[in-house]
Amino acid sequence: MAERELDVLVVGAGVVGAGTALDAATRGLSTGLVEARDWASGTSSRSSKLIHGGLRYLEMLDFALVREALKERGLLLERLAPHLVKPVPFLYPLQHKGWERLYAGSGVAMYDAMSMARGHGRGLPTHRHLTRSHALRVAPCLKKDALVGALQYYDAQMDDARYVATLVRTAVAYGAKAANRARVTGFLREGERVVGAMVRDVEGGGEYEIRAKQVVNATGVWTDDTQAMVGERGRFHVRASKGIHLVVPRDRIHSTTGLILRTEKSVLFVIPWGRHWIVGTTDTDWDLDKAHPAASSADIDYLLEHVNSVLAVPLTRDDVQGVYAGLRPLLAGESDATSKLSREHTVAHPVPGLVVVAGGKYTTYRVMAKDAVDAAVHGLDMRVAECVTEDVPLLGAEGYRALWNARARIAARTGLHVVRVEHLLNRYGTMTEELLALIAEDPSLGEPLPAADDYLRAEIVYAASHEGARHLDDVLTRRTRISIETFDRGTRSARDAAGLMAQVLGWDKDQIEREVQHYEKRVEAERESQRQPDDLTADAARLGAPDIVPL
Repeated sequence: MAERELDVLVVGAGVVGAGTALDAATRGLSTGLVEARDWASGTSSRSSKLIHGGLRYLEMLDFALVREALKERGLLLERLAPHLVKPVPFLYPLQHKGWERLYAGSGVAMYDAMSMARGHGRGLPTHRHLTRSHALRVAPCLKKDALVGALQYYDAQMDDARYVATLVRTAVAYGAKAANRARVTGFLREGERVVGAMVRDVEGGGEYEIRAKQVVNATGVWTDDTQAMVGERGRFHVRASKGIHLVVPRDRIHSTTGLILRTEKSVLFVIPWGRHWIVGTTDTDWDLDKAHPAASSADIDYLLEHVNSVLAVPLTRDDVQGVYAGLRPLLAGESDATSKLSREHTVAHPVPGLVVVAGGKYTTYRVMAKDAVDAAVHGLDMRVAECVTEDVPLLGAEGYRALWNARARIAARTGLHVVRVEHLLNRYGTMTEELLALIAEDPSLGEPLPAADDYLRAEIVYAASHEGARHLDDVLTRRTRISIETFDRGTRSARDAAGLMAQVLGWDKDQIEREVQHYEKRVEAERESQRQPDDLTADAARLGAPDIVPL
C-alpha cells in the first residue's frame, strides 16, 4: 500500500469498513484497508448475529429504515451470501387478548408486505397467528400463563465475524489490499487536505506512509478518537451503547423457534445458534475501554431475570456457557437513553480528502458502504462507475446451492459424515473444496478439534492459511466460536489449536506457549469481570489481561 498512491484508503475493518473496501474495489478504484487489530474484532463480531428489517423501528414509524433493511435482508439471503445468511423463526408471545393481536399482527403483516413489495421477500415464510396451545407446542419452554397466544414471523441470522472475514477476502479477490494488525497513528496532511495516513505495523514494527486521494474513516465506536487525529471538531459524535449476550446449551430451552420478548427498555431475543441459544441483549451507555467492553454480574442477572419471566424452567448462572459484550456505535442525539439514539447512519466530509461514515446497523452495511464511496468519489478528479455490490456475491456464494444439493455425494467421496459437510458448506460455501483439499492431503485434519467437537482441525489450519488469523485468539474467538460455545471457553482446545496454527505460521514452542498463556489470561480476565457488580469494576478486571501477544 505504501508503494504507490491509492485512490481510497479505508480505516477500520468491521463490517462497514470491509464493505466499503469491496464497494471501492468493485468500482475499479485502487483500494487499501487497514485494521488495528483483527477483522471484526470490535462491534462486528459481538452483535446479536441477526440480519433483520428491524421490527421495532416499524413501531417507531421509521418506515424508510425498515424498508431499506428488508431489501438488504432479501439480497443477502438470495444473492449475496446464501451460504452465510439463513432464515430463523421467531415467536412473539401475546399477553393481552384482543387489541394486542390486532396491533402486533398488523405490524408484522406490514413487515412482511414491505419485504414482498420490493421482490426481496422470497425464501422466507410469511408470519402466522398461533393460539396459546399451538404456541406451547412450538415452544414448550414457555410458562402457560406467560401468553394468551402468539405470532410467529421470520428474520435471518449469520455468524457476524465469519461474514466480515469473507467480505475482506472478497474485496481482496477484486484487487483491494488489506492488512490487519496495522494501526493508524495519524493522518498525512497537505495544507488542510488529508492525503493519507501513517500506519504502524503492530506486529512486525515499522511505520508506513500510505498515501491516498481519499481516506474513509469507518472506525465505528472509535470514530471520535480517529477524528481527533485530524485536529478538527467532528460534525457529529458517536456514542457507545453496550449490549451483552449469553450463550446457553440448546437443551436448556425446549423450543423449535426463537423468541422475541418485550422488556421495559427494549426487546429481548432468544436466538437459535447451532447447538446453543443466544440470549440478548442489553442497552446501556458505555464510556470505558472500547477495545474490551466487559459484561458485569448485573448485566448477566438482568438478562436471566427477563428471560426467566417467561420460561417454565428458569435458567441459572450454571447454564451460561459463554458471555460476550459488544458496543453499538450510535449517533449522539438529543435523548440520554441509548435505546432512543438513532440507528440511521451518517456520512460526512469534515475536511477535504477525508470521509467519515458512522452509525447504522449491521444489516444495512452495504448501503453505508455505498454512501461512503459515493462521498469519496466526489473528491476524485475522475469518472468512477456506480456501485455494483448489489450484484456481487461474496466468495463461496456462487454455486453454493448446487454443492448443497450434492452434499451426500461429497460426504461419500470424502468419508466425512454428511453433517460435517453441511457444517462446512454453511461456513465456507463453495470454498469448502479448499478445506476438503487440505483433508485429502492430511486425513488427520478431518478429525474434530479436541474439546470442541463442532469444528474440524482443518478449519484451524485454514483460518491461519487463508483467513488472515495471526493469533490463537483470532481463531478461537472469531474464525470459530469456540470461546463462547464451550463451558471451558476454549481453554481445553487452545494448545491443540495453537499447534495446528504453528504449522502454518512457523511458530516455535515458545511462541505456542505464549499464545496459549495469553489466551488463558484473557479468558480468566473475562470470567473475573463477569463476577464484578458493575461496569467500573468489570472493566478494571477485564483490563487485567494483556492486549497484545508478544512475538
